[in-house]
Amino acid sequence: MPAAILTMNLLEQHSRGLQAVMAGLANGEVRIYRDKALLNVIHTPDAVTSLCFGRYGREDNTLIMTTRGGGLIIKILKRTAVFVEGGSEVGPPPAQAMKLNVPRKTRLYVDQTLREREAGTAMHRAFQTDLYLLRLRAARAYLQALESSLSPLSTTAREPLKLHAVVQGLGPTFKLTLHLQNTSTTRPVLGLLVCFLYNEALYSLPRAFFKVPLLVPGLNYPLETFVESLSNKGISDIIKVGPALVPRGR
Repeated sequence: MPAAILTMNLLEQHSRGLQAVMAGLANGEVRIYRDKALLNVIHTPDAVTSLCFGRYGREDNTLIMTTRGGGLIIKILKRTAVFVEGGSEVGPPPAQAMKLNVPRKTRLYVDQTLREREAGTAMHRAFQTDLYLLRLRAARAYLQALESSLSPLSTTAREPLKLHAVVQGLGPTFKLTLHLQNTSTTRPVLGLLVCFLYNEALYSLPRAFFKVPLLVPGLNYPLETFVESLSNKGISDIIKVGPALVPRGR
């Protein structure tokens, strides 16, 4: 129901063999049901609190309603009135019997279905083999990144760090910005040193290592330094950056 039921009563019309249930709702509607089928809806200016259907004066089929505000509504049923179950029909909706416009199955679809039915086990094994190869290649690439120190994430619980470097400039002086982040959720990092490993014949840095301030979990700390290229031949080399914790007591 769209609203709460305030009152209910029976509607009986013996001449036509009609028996229904009347329900007055709080939203000002009076609904008439036969079984589960909705026959009619009467809209009233106020919520109906009582219903009565029967003989009133010379009329045999009269509906009398009293409202919440004390009003009286009288409706006389026409002798030619016909109750038809049009609003809510019993059974499935008519749209259920309509045929859907489904496209025809193509020859390619039929062949693929037959192939999957006949070679389903072999296709599943091939899929599992490819999945195992993908996992193996990912593990090898991760191991290679760890061995060559190319991974920006720390693998030890003592140093939960994430390091990302950005190089700016065309030379011979470059700006190197290190982005440090503490990946721990609760513990800050204290006494951290950043060390640069490079070929001193090719590059020159103001400081080979420096101390990092307190790293709060979750924040990104940019650290800047400058790199000067000493070679005039355009030779380049790798500059490695490694964080290390200062031992306690020093």
